[in-house]
Amino acid sequence: MKTIINPEKATWSNILQRPTQTVNDIETTVTQIFEDVQRNGDQAIAKYTQLFDGVELASNTVTIEEVEAASAKISTELKQAIQQAKTNIETFHSAQKTKKVSVQTVAGVNCWQEKRAIQKVGIYIPAGTAPLFSTVLMLAVPAQIAGCKEIVLCSPPNKDGKIANEILYTAQLCGVTKIIKVGGIQAIAGLTFGTASIPQVYKIFGPGNQFVTVAKQLATKYGVAIDMPAGPSELLVVADDTAKASYVASDLLSQAEHGTDSQVILVSTSQNLINAVAEEIEVQIKALPRQDIAKQAIENSKSILVKTDAIALDLINQYGPEHFIVCTSDNDFYVNGIENAGSVFIGNYTPESAGDYASGTNHTLPTNGFSKAYSGVNLDSFTKAITFQEITKEGIQNIGKTIELMAEAEGLQAHKNAVSIRLKDLK
Repeated sequence: MKTIINPEKATWSNILQRPTQTVNDIETTVTQIFEDVQRNGDQAIAKYTQLFDGVELASNTVTIEEVEAASAKISTELKQAIQQAKTNIETFHSAQKTKKVSVQTVAGVNCWQEKRAIQKVGIYIPAGTAPLFSTVLMLAVPAQIAGCKEIVLCSPPNKDGKIANEILYTAQLCGVTKIIKVGGIQAIAGLTFGTASIPQVYKIFGPGNQFVTVAKQLATKYGVAIDMPAGPSELLVVADDTAKASYVASDLLSQAEHGTDSQVILVSTSQNLINAVAEEIEVQIKALPRQDIAKQAIENSKSILVKTDAIALDLINQYGPEHFIVCTSDNDFYVNGIENAGSVFIGNYTPESAGDYASGTNHTLPTNGFSKAYSGVNLDSFTKAITFQEITKEGIQNIGKTIELMAEAEGLQAHKNAVSIRLKDLK
């Protein structure tokens, strides 16, 4: 990790730049594949599956028999772990349910709001360098709680034309209605337009690489909603001498091993802590099976020394991290002051991986600074808020004149007439 000492605020934007390609570098490829899938459906899907995943499939739909066979290969111990994580995620997301909101704004004018589930959702599960079955839990569990009728899962097949056993087991456990062996840009395009084998959905969820992120953003141009732009993973840790260097290093490496385009940042008021963490990273990284990936990610990462907690907080809010770990002598200062973060982890014994798997919070979070405007996935992500109103004779008389005056001022006579005709009948 490169160490930067007391950088001037004018340089922060450059220092905090993510190691990602620009949209312009990717958009041409994404657009071409989208247009091909829109025109040629499953034929195009099969072509890109063979090109990018190196496999030719007789069918890209996962059968019940495949799910049962996969489930039989999962150990009892792992099944119990998945069930515990599922229970915690259900508990946290079920608590997010809201009641009908009802109010009488003026006598005779009754307004209320109710939540309705999005009927058809697609969830994308990456499986490039690791089969992220935990993401199935994070997306399918709240979708099921919300009451989504169709939950379509897309995940890339391996060279044998299969999806990881853990993904298939977790999908059936969480009520996924259809599983498709398709990944990357073509999966997002298939969910956007619909093909003979891939149902069209109303909203697409899930993380992915930079190509998947741009594909999701392109999907919105065709009327399909997305959860957020969720690209390569990132973590920022703020720590001082009260933190344990080995813990901080382990957290930084836990994100670095996600992918070579992941980014981890350490911000500290202590040079001693930065030095100790650097030493721990050198030791711990040697024991990682994915150390080659982690090393490349660490090369994109930085340790930043600042003079005060106030400067640190200002810098962190400018960065807007996906994951934010706080381990300082004054955690409350950061917890109360953070404005831009996907998910926050507090104290020596709250590793980021707890949120990735089993604490109950959702790990599908905004990256690349989008936490300045986007929330992480939650129960409301799978619902829509519909407003209702019912007006009595008394109510239309109470607000009718207001509507008439406002409509006339905007030059919308038919709007005014819709009220006037009713008021006339009531005289």
